[in-house]
Amino acid sequence: MTSIYEQALGAQFQKLHPKIRERFGFNSKDNIASIGEGIMEEIWHAPWAVLPLYIGTMRHIMFPNRGMGIPFRIENYAYQDEWGRETVTWCRSFDFSGIRRRFDATMIYSSQRSRVVDYLGNQQHLAVDLAISASANGGIRIQSSEQRFYEGILRFRFPRCLTGTADVCEWYEERDECYRISVQVNNPILGPVFRYKGSFQARTISLNGQPVPSHVKPLRTEVRE
Repeated sequence: MTSIYEQALGAQFQKLHPKIRERFGFNSKDNIASIGEGIMEEIWHAPWAVLPLYIGTMRHIMFPNRGMGIPFRIENYAYQDEWGRETVTWCRSFDFSGIRRRFDATMIYSSQRSRVVDYLGNQQHLAVDLAISASANGGIRIQSSEQRFYEGILRFRFPRCLTGTADVCEWYEERDECYRISVQVNNPILGPVFRYKGSFQARTISLNGQPVPSHVKPLRTEVRE
């Protein structure tokens, strides 16, 4: 079994730096996880975006906080969800002087869409198509595109003008022996919405047969992709 990122990248996966392949190359059968801790040099959001970002905190989708030197933690676990789909958690925590903010997501590889789908938040109401590629520096680049909303019988696609397009770059810096990450979210009309950048160390841990911790898994699982 290959990881969902290797499925998406195909032959490009071998172009990734070995440290990036390590973080993005495991699956649920490996019974391991990648835990990263570091500092975000800058976290910023547009002033006009405070209200929508605040609403997002209720479901762990971004947040209306800004700062520099913010402690950061990311937890990536692989498991099979209740629909049998290979799933990877992206549980990100940011510590703003005692106020902890979460930005959670779970990703699957969708055979019907032939791409990775990212469910944002802790209730999987937002499904986002991702384009994944290998960067020239051996890093991985993840760009969002179409976004869909699912809630009960509701199902609709967000107009592009009402969404933020994310551009995520993660790479390994040989000189400093650390991972670096840059995240930018832009609206096609209003411009920059949210961004952060920083560095972290990551370690691979064995689960020793233990289940994936409940705090990194969504409260509900959406079958629609």
